[in-house]
Amino acid sequence: EVERSLRVLDGAVVVLCGSSGVQPQTETVWRQANKYEVPRMVFVNKMDRTGADFFMVVDQLKERLGANAVPIQINWGTEEDFKGVIDLIEMKAILWNEADLGTSYELVDIPAELQ
Repeated sequence: EVERSLRVLDGAVVVLCGSSGVQPQTETVWRQANKYEVPRMVFVNKMDRTGADFFMVVDQLKERLGANAVPIQINWGTEEDFKGVIDLIEMKAILWNEADLGTSYELVDIPAELQ
């Protein structure tokens, strides 16, 4: 079913968990997407979970999937200290509002300790 769908896609967004990363099913679907030359971008989700590690997931993409993984955003904190993301294209930090559980955000300069 997945393979049939991949034949007609113009692109795909792959969502991976920040703590569990690349799974066996991910590898299977990735190989099928390679077969049909489907361009992909990856979103690493659940960075507020225990054990979340963005760079571990990026390494898994490179090592297990042979992907040319180039982050355009990186996390600002992890687990209970997750604050937002650093946009590497705009070179700005996106700070989510804790009071409304991240439904609003503020664009700020990248903190010195993260540069």
